[in-house]
Amino acid sequence: MSDDIRSEVVRMLIDVVGEDFLLDVEIGPGTAFGDDLGLESIEFVALVDRLRTHYGDRVDFPAFIAGLDLDQLINLTIGDLVDHIAAQEQAHA
Repeated sequence: MSDDIRSEVVRMLIDVVGEDFLLDVEIGPGTAFGDDLGLESIEFVALVDRLRTHYGDRVDFPAFIAGLDLDQLINLTIGDLVDHIAAQEQAHA
């Protein structure tokens, strides 16, 4: 399930920032939104908006983000986000 979720997150990320932006970046679980991808806050908000549209109320993204301290937010990775989605999906299954 995590691989499917990761693929979906990457697809949405490409929709937000454009495929050309990610050509030189290999995206995996350890890829950080800030350091590795250089995602601007507006781009991250757009990604979360797409994720909320896709996953609905099953995955509470605002609560997840609000629960992170500054270091966790700055160092948030694809894997962190995927793990959160997978845990929420499993809890609502």
